[in-house]
Amino acid sequence: MTHRLTTTAGAPVPDNQNSWTAGPRGPLLIQDYQLVEKLAHQNRERIPERVVHAKGWGAYGVLKITGDISKYTKAKALQPGAETPLLARFSTVAGELGAADAERDVRGFALKFYTEEGNWDLVGNNTPVFFVRDPYKFPDFIHTQKRHPKTNMRSPTAMWDFWSLSPESLHQVTILMSDRGLPVSPMHMNGYGSHTYSFWNDAGERYYVKFHFKTQQGHKHYTNEEADQVIGKTRESYQEALFGGIEKGEFPRWTMQVQIMTEEQAEQTSYNPFDLTKVWPHGEFPPIEVGVLELNRNAENYFAEIEQAAFSPSNIVPGIGFSPDKMLQARVFSYADAHRYRLGTHYESIPVNMPRCPVHHYHKDGQMNVYGGIRTGNPDAYYEPNSMNGPAEDRFAKEPPLRLSGDADRFNHRDGNDDYGQVTALFNLFDEGQKNRLFANIAAAMSGIPEEIAERQLVHFERVHPDYAAGVRRARAELDGREPAISVTPATPQQAAE
Repeated sequence: MTHRLTTTAGAPVPDNQNSWTAGPRGPLLIQDYQLVEKLAHQNRERIPERVVHAKGWGAYGVLKITGDISKYTKAKALQPGAETPLLARFSTVAGELGAADAERDVRGFALKFYTEEGNWDLVGNNTPVFFVRDPYKFPDFIHTQKRHPKTNMRSPTAMWDFWSLSPESLHQVTILMSDRGLPVSPMHMNGYGSHTYSFWNDAGERYYVKFHFKTQQGHKHYTNEEADQVIGKTRESYQEALFGGIEKGEFPRWTMQVQIMTEEQAEQTSYNPFDLTKVWPHGEFPPIEVGVLELNRNAENYFAEIEQAAFSPSNIVPGIGFSPDKMLQARVFSYADAHRYRLGTHYESIPVNMPRCPVHHYHKDGQMNVYGGIRTGNPDAYYEPNSMNGPAEDRFAKEPPLRLSGDADRFNHRDGNDDYGQVTALFNLFDEGQKNRLFANIAAAMSGIPEEIAERQLVHFERVHPDYAAGVRRARAELDGREPAISVTPATPQQAAE
């Protein structure tokens, strides 16, 4: 049966082929409202793209809990046997909406779990660390990944200038320039919560936690040369692989794991366990298998369900909490605020973002309030406290306090931090082939930048391992057709940052 075409107000459209004119040669009549409506809607079909993570790919699925971590958390979605529907969105960090999928970049790995206690969003990356540890530096870092204000082109000089002046970035830079910096598809990479979050149980005990999602498809990566070939054929390789695979019934899966740290252990580690540039060594905090995440359904409308999907670490549920992680604390505000700007004040009224449990709150009016009022169940209950039996707080959801000490202050996040030791451990895990590709990738990424910036970065590589700096020097020389420069004496961390 063919449906009748209507205006957005529901009136039937008699002619959708010819504009209404005063005669065969015109002019147009303004009373042709359907023409006006079509043109006006076309002008408004785009919304602001995400400042970061603009290019993305997503699908629906389910998280099935097969392990038992009930002693650590009361979250119902993480109890043994629980099955929770979810939406996943993968993305590149720096690329705009029209960027090619197969570009060397960090990948976002965002999950929205539709739990019976509300939406739980886990917004991470395909790497366990990040470039900066203090949110003051996040806008500056993102500026270096975007276009130069004069040339309107990406600037390798800006990237390496920032990185060379920010030794805390070494860990993430090394991962980005390694094989894992260019996965062949969303299915062939891990996901990480990256930040330190916390669990709490019915007894009021808090534990700190790191989330890991290990791909069951295996790791597969492109070299720069292979990626260039892919981009020459298609800019949508990730979308084709993810969407096409699920349509064919090839459902990708990830094993969910957690690392657990007690509050007492967090006070005794030699490193800051809330530092986003650090990992928790698996030998100290072994991963615990929790369950399996599977993606098994594509969206029916990409814009409505993937482009309008809004993830924020502020969305937690009873049994899951935050930590003193500075970057996490900042993202709790900034992510939700980005959605309010991009999608509207009531962005969680958009179907893909709506919880699948009852919702009752006192927010009113503003953009995207599509429910005709506040969500209290009583039109007289539009404030709190009230005598109208409006929604009331639930003390059961109160989490235990964070164990924090010290007065409010601005702490120098670079003094006293070892930004090299964990990178050395990572570098020592690479075989010769992996190291040589790392050197070549860095040399290519440094092409054309001022030599003083390259030398400043090489000092950091030298402090990680002499072979790291020597390998990059050799690769840069080979790329330029010259003899490698002589190695420099490692500087102190403070000298390297100056």
